[in-house]
Amino acid sequence: MIYATRGLVDTLLRMAAEKDPDSTRIPLAVTEAEELPDADVPADAPVFTHFYMSTEDDALNAVFGVDLNTPVGQTPGMFVSHPRGDLRVSKRDDLREVVFVAVPPWETENLRVFGRDGTQKEFSVLDVEPPEESGIV
Repeated sequence: MIYATRGLVDTLLRMAAEKDPDSTRIPLAVTEAEELPDADVPADAPVFTHFYMSTEDDALNAVFGVDLNTPVGQTPGMFVSHPRGDLRVSKRDDLREVVFVAVPPWETENLRVFGRDGTQKEFSVLDVEPPEESGIV
C-alpha cells in the first residue's frame, strides 16, 4: 500500500491544473508514519508528504535534465501529469520507485500510483498534517 497526505495530493493536482496543457514532473519525498502521530498506518510505512520544486530559471536543469536542487536519494517518488489523458506510466516519464500519474479533470479519482515497472499499486490518501521541514516545500 502506498500512502500520501491529503494536502500533498490536493496541491499536486492543483499544480497540474495550473500547468495544463503542459505536463508536470515533481519529485516527492516521504516521512515515516511514526512521525505522523495521527496516521492510522504501520509505524514504519513511508508516507508521501512533501515535494521539491526546481526553479524555472535553472539553466543546468533545462540543458542537462539534472535538478541539482533536489537531494539525491531523498525523493523515492515522482508526480507526473498527463494532460492528454493517458492514465498510466509512459516511457517519457521520469521513473522513480513510485510514480503518481494524474489526468484531467484534476481530481483524486483521476490519480493512480504505479511502481517503476508500470504495475499499478493500491494507495490511500491520509487526512494528516506532515511535520514541518526546512528546505522542503
